[in-house]
This record gives sequence, structure tokens and C-alpha cells, in this order.
Amino acid sequence: MVLAGGFAFILAWITGNLVGLFHHNYQPFYELENVNQLIHKEIDNSFPSDHTILFFSVCVVFWLFNKKQIGWLIVAALVGLARIVVGVHYPLDVLVGALIATSFAILMYMWVPRSPLLIGFCKHMKRLRITLYQGISTNRIWRNRNSKKEKCQ
Repeated sequence: MVLAGGFAFILAWITGNLVGLFHHNYQPFYELENVNQLIHKEIDNSFPSDHTILFFSVCVVFWLFNKKQIGWLIVAALVGLARIVVGVHYPLDVLVGALIATSFAILMYMWVPRSPLLIGFCKHMKRLRITLYQGISTNRIWRNRNSKKEKCQ
């Protein structure tokens, strides 16, 4: 789940930066009058929203793995809404960021659990964890540390 969210964010962030090269607009507080800027932000391209990409990519993946936890979607939507309210993004910036992130979240949700490379890695980590657990439970690790011999058993 965490790997899928991480991969989704990285791919969505790269795609968002590429999309931002083709469409450029400054933040609402810079372009429009009567916009109350609630937070300090550098003036740069606001399209698409990086915060929205981050939260939607991770939160949608987490929700896809457990659809009963709808709170993840609420958190992502609130972050997108907050970016508009504080005056640093237009609604289209947030919408495009959410669409890019959701697309990669769905792709990673479908790909990561079926990836042969990641399945092999997870099996290896599981064997390592079992080996470490058995070593701790039989107290071999502590006996080695406390013995005068430097050799492992």
C-alpha cells in the first residue's frame, strides 16, 4: 500500500511538472484583485497543484486498498479545497492535479500487488523478518552479544 502510494506520487508529480510546461498561470493572489492571500507563497506556475497531487495520489491509493476508510478521500478533497480558499490555486489547478494523481493511484493500485519484482522483494523481506524474529525469540542474538567469542553461532 505504501509502495503503491509512493510510486503513484512520484509518477504523478513528474507528469504534473511536464503538464505545467505546456500551461502556465500565476497564482490567483498575483493575477486577480481582491484575493486575500492567507499564506505566503512564492510567485510561480500554479498549474497543477503539487499539494493536490501529493494528497490525492497517496490518499486515493490508501482508500483503494480499504474502501471502508472514506476519510482518505475527504482529507484529499479538503486539501484541494484549502489550496483554493487560501488563494494560491485556481479550481482548475486543483482539478487537474487531482485527475493526474487519481489516474496514477489507480494504475499503481492495479500494478504494485501484481509486480513480479515487488512480489519477490516482499517474499524476501518476509523471510528476513521471520529469520530475525526466530533469532530474537530463541535469544541467539543476545547470547552472541554477551559472549566473549566474536564468532556468530
